[in-house]
Amino acid sequence: MATAIAEQQNQAAIDPEVLQEFRELVGGNVILPGDETYDAARRVWNGMIDKRPELIVRARGVADIRQTVTFARENGLSLTIKGGGHNVAGHAVSDGGLTLDLGQMRAVWVDPVARTARVQGGALWADVDRETGAFGLATTGGVIASTGVAGLTLGGGIGWLVGKHGMTIDNLLAVDLVTAAGEFVTASATSHPDLFWALRGGGGNFGVATSFEFALHPQGDVLAGFVAWPIAQAREVLAFFRDYTATAPEELTVYAELVKDAESGDRVIALACCWPGDSAEGERVLAPLRTFGTPVAKMVELMPYPVWQQAFEDEFPHGRRYYWKSVLLRDLPDEVLDAAVTYGTNPPAPWSAAVFEFYRGPMNRVDPAATAFAHRDAHYQFIAVSASDDPADDARGIAWARHLHAKAEPYALNGAFLNFNSADAVERRDRVRTGYGENWERLVAVKRRYDPTNVFHENNNIVP
Repeated sequence: MATAIAEQQNQAAIDPEVLQEFRELVGGNVILPGDETYDAARRVWNGMIDKRPELIVRARGVADIRQTVTFARENGLSLTIKGGGHNVAGHAVSDGGLTLDLGQMRAVWVDPVARTARVQGGALWADVDRETGAFGLATTGGVIASTGVAGLTLGGGIGWLVGKHGMTIDNLLAVDLVTAAGEFVTASATSHPDLFWALRGGGGNFGVATSFEFALHPQGDVLAGFVAWPIAQAREVLAFFRDYTATAPEELTVYAELVKDAESGDRVIALACCWPGDSAEGERVLAPLRTFGTPVAKMVELMPYPVWQQAFEDEFPHGRRYYWKSVLLRDLPDEVLDAAVTYGTNPPAPWSAAVFEFYRGPMNRVDPAATAFAHRDAHYQFIAVSASDDPADDARGIAWARHLHAKAEPYALNGAFLNFNSADAVERRDRVRTGYGENWERLVAVKRRYDPTNVFHENNNIVP
């Protein structure tokens, strides 16, 4: 029933008089096709996504959000939520639907005494890093600063501090939310605890997150950077990466990627690292990485954490055409390393990358049933990233990512990190089900309580 409702919503037409009444109720901008700002407003980070909503609402606050959710529901419009617009699958926009854009709601309030931050639903992690960094504080928040806080958090959230402080959801204290009924609620450990459980990993299935409250932690400079070797040495560097991370302290976060070097144009194998603890100890921990083999480039130094958070902006620019497939892994078998080298050495789309993310620590010690994010046993994520600026590369790049993913999937844990997948509609249903693992039935129960008609379905959808 809910699926049928969702399909009907995409075909809804808006009565002009009803639309005019709505515009008079909303304090923010209502943008229609043909308006001067329409094309810019419908764009998202992934340039491969080219959807045309029937209207776009740029909310100024909670009142606008409540009005918009009610309007979409009562008029049969498929509702999408745009926070940072950074989701690779493009869930922020849909053809013929209503996009609720929170981009004007980016305020961050820090309480340095309580060590907490209140963050509006349209904020980017750069906004959070700037404000919290002013007080020498931080929380786990992605690896690309232009990522939206809402999408990353609701999906689970990993980043450079995951080994020290756990996932983003492990630092989440409360969420203010507008439900499918247009009601405003606060979800926390003591208020709507079932909803709070579901919001920590269950994605945008339950409402519009208008603000988040996070726990913060003291954070000084980090010892961070990268070391790169010629692509011909990729297999031996990956073997080193596997051995090195097997015994590394859990505070250390390291990524390995087979990628194109922007300056030389050559393919390289690079290890990017972040040590957020004592710098003298970090020098000792990172010494094997810095001295391995004969690198072609090396830059590891002390820097403010917010500066390191900006380091990957150029590698993943807004508007590039992306298609991702990922798996979660406990270990790194030879077969996966071999596939990464075979496919990552000369991919058809020029900016494509084969990426290994390593994280271990507090996130692994949380009971899989304690939050909606179930995959607490993962130590690695492997991502096939197709990336190009030319639409002519799309088909080849997508096929490349799918083939590489298929090579790794037999060795993966059961279920993927859903924020990192460009799944097609049919595949998404199965992948979403396994992605939530043993928490699926409980998530369905929460969905039925807070969104029984599936108003919020443009996501990794939990069908009630």
